[in-house]
Amino acid sequence: MHADPKITRRRFLQKSAIGLGATLLVCSGTGLALNAPKIELIETTFDGSTNMNNKILVAYASKCGSTAQVAEAIGKTLSEKGLAADVKPLDLVNGLDGYNGVVLGSAIRYGSWLPAAASFVKNNADALKQKPLAYFTVGSTLFDDTPENRAAVATYTAPQKALVPPVSAADFAGVFDPKKVSFAERLLARAVKTPEGDFRNWDAIRAWAASLVSLFAN
Repeated sequence: MHADPKITRRRFLQKSAIGLGATLLVCSGTGLALNAPKIELIETTFDGSTNMNNKILVAYASKCGSTAQVAEAIGKTLSEKGLAADVKPLDLVNGLDGYNGVVLGSAIRYGSWLPAAASFVKNNADALKQKPLAYFTVGSTLFDDTPENRAAVATYTAPQKALVPPVSAADFAGVFDPKKVSFAERLLARAVKTPEGDFRNWDAIRAWAASLVSLFAN
């Protein structure tokens, strides 16, 4: 059997790494070596200075904490522009009543949103369609911010966009800190040569959040 010449070396490594990760998970069960360290999620409220009655929900699913910090920055920016914002992990969202709009974000794993975020859109689709909704992603693909990678990342939320179309969507580079991921994920990252560091563009994140204000205004 010959390898497909159209498969790039990086794609080959990615496929091999995913297979390795699956093997580790199957063979090692729930051993502590595979578990990522516990992270502290962010839940906070920002009071808008001019329109306290227009409250926005900024809800997120985070794997290692960097998406939580992006959500916090979005909520803070909205408040600085006059809107109140609740920033919550999705597990703590009990409903959408009382919110004039929703910003929903997730970390990316293997080209998809985390299950909690995907399930939230599916389970709340009817309610989400009644409000302005924006999506954001945070992941490693945009560590190398090329047109090709941006096109790839835009497809990661295709199922959610098809189910509940957003008024705006944005994709951001995230963080890779080996100390905050599981042993299996460290092996995967090493196999595909994921660079370490914080690649978040805070100016771009805040600018996008500011652009949502007119979309969420009463």
